Amino acid sequence: MAYDVNIPDLHRNAAIYVDKILKGVKPSDLPIQQPAKLRLVINLNAAKALGITVPNTLIGRADEIIE
Repeated sequence: MAYDVNIPDLHRNAAIYVDKILKGVKPSDLPIQQPAKLRLVINLNAAKALGITVPNTLIGRADEIIE
């Protein structure tokens, strides 16, 4: 089970930062950004191999299930 980010969004944000830096903005003046959306991914195969029972309520909230 892990939280995952959208990699293309991270690349897009990095490109925006690079553009600002190339236009003269000091990197120290740029705010720190965090991912806007996280996805909950649950690997049921790994949970089963470890003997962990994942509650159905948690499975229902997951954005992606690996079976």
